[in-house]
Amino acid sequence: MERMIIFCMLFFCCSMALTVAPYRIVKYKQLFKTIRQLEPIVKDKDVELLHTPENPVDECLFTAVTCFQKGIRKLQPANSQVNSTFNQTTKVLKNFTFSNPGKHCESSCESYEKKKPKEFLKSFAKLINKVI
Repeated sequence: MERMIIFCMLFFCCSMALTVAPYRIVKYKQLFKTIRQLEPIVKDKDVELLHTPENPVDECLFTAVTCFQKGIRKLQPANSQVNSTFNQTTKVLKNFTFSNPGKHCESSCESYEKKKPKEFLKSFAKLINKVI
């Protein structure tokens, strides 16, 4: 009887672990699609350049995501026709939470090179793809 209870508990724990991982992957894939939807509707000329983390090491992923979220706030829509789509898309990206704070990272947002908004979004997509 004890073995049966232990087996059931082990089975339950394993099945819970397997359901958590796919949910996170789905969440990151949706985030990746959201970034790709934003790229064509973001203003890329006569705008402020944004600090863009490129290839951060694993312990700096949380800092990099935080930098991207700060940069999202500075993006502007390409024109008034895409304003509502732009606002909905950026809202999703601003509210995204990265669940792994990792170790303390020495670099700050200001230490990264500044780039145009479309390059900024491509780097953000690359980072999310790395996390997936």
